Amino acid sequence: PSLAMVVAVKLSADAFMVCLTHALSTEEEEVMGLLIGEVDDESSCACITAVSLLRRSDKRKDRVEISPEQLAMGAQEAEHLAAVSKRPVRVLGWYHSHPHITVWPSHVDVRTQALYQVMDSGFFGLIFSCFNHDAQNFGHIHLTCFQSVARETAEGQEMFV
Repeated sequence: PSLAMVVAVKLSADAFMVCLTHALSTEEEEVMGLLIGEVDDESSCACITAVSLLRRSDKRKDRVEISPEQLAMGAQEAEHLAAVSKRPVRVLGWYHSHPHITVWPSHVDVRTQALYQVMDSGFFGLIFSCFNHDAQNFGHIHLTCFQSVARETAEGQEMFV
């Protein structure tokens, strides 16, 4: 099953704390994981109830990449949770951290997100921006949710959030 653009995302308290704790586990490199839950078809709201932490495969500290094997393992984990909970849960999105940088998706994030949306148009991303030490944001953690949208231009197709 797939959904169109996600209208809202609700994180359970437990899922939020797992993502936040993971994001705060290192300020040296980005971390990532998969978001597992179910979609309310009437409201197009994704309800995230579980998280699958992933191991980094890209050695560049400002890049995260989900391998096909990790995505398959996340899907298996979701299937197991669906069987145990008797709920139609599945992998709905991904999250990653932005230590010391803005919460807004980079051009790499937008492209990566677009690739995930080829498989599932409702797939979404969350970004946790942390360890920002400027005067306005000291001690704050920012969170954003995004999807990529393709737009045709004279030069070809352009991706944006």
